[in-house]
Amino acid sequence: MSQEWNIKSRGHVCSICQKPLEDKMRVVSVLKETADGYERLDCHDECWKAGKPDWEPFSQWDGIYSAPVKEEKHEPLKKEDAGELIRKLVTLDDPAMKNVVYVLAVMLERSKILVERDAKELADGTIRRVYEDRKNGDTFVILDPRIRLENLAEVQTQVVALLSGTKTLGEVAVEEGSAS
Repeated sequence: MSQEWNIKSRGHVCSICQKPLEDKMRVVSVLKETADGYERLDCHDECWKAGKPDWEPFSQWDGIYSAPVKEEKHEPLKKEDAGELIRKLVTLDDPAMKNVVYVLAVMLERSKILVERDAKELADGTIRRVYEDRKNGDTFVILDPRIRLENLAEVQTQVVALLSGTKTLGEVAVEEGSAS
């Protein structure tokens, strides 16, 4: 699989019975590995227990469904916040940014914005970590680049530069590429 990370949004209907998920309802969320990446399934707890898939989930977790809330439009911020930045980087799918993406994910986990749901070591020795956004339920599958401690300060500096707007994605990608 060529993807180093990706985002899967929370479903709003049960993937098995197709009935809407209701606010504060127990759900089972599952990532299924496919040839094209990962497919996310969100199911009523009862539907998941009743059905027996003929495949092994890449990752599975229980949770409480939160119905989407309409938010008021605010003035756009000049600086990106960490959540916006990680979404942009994941969408770009640039392998040169893998260290920055991972540090952002850990930052957001420590800020209790993301929660780690699973970690899988694959046959090639890489680790993919599954994070879920607590607020909107988006799932991120992120490569753990196993950053060495002596390189961590440099990556943190790059993250701060991106968040503060003092460097562009292109400038940081060039730095990452030359450091690799």
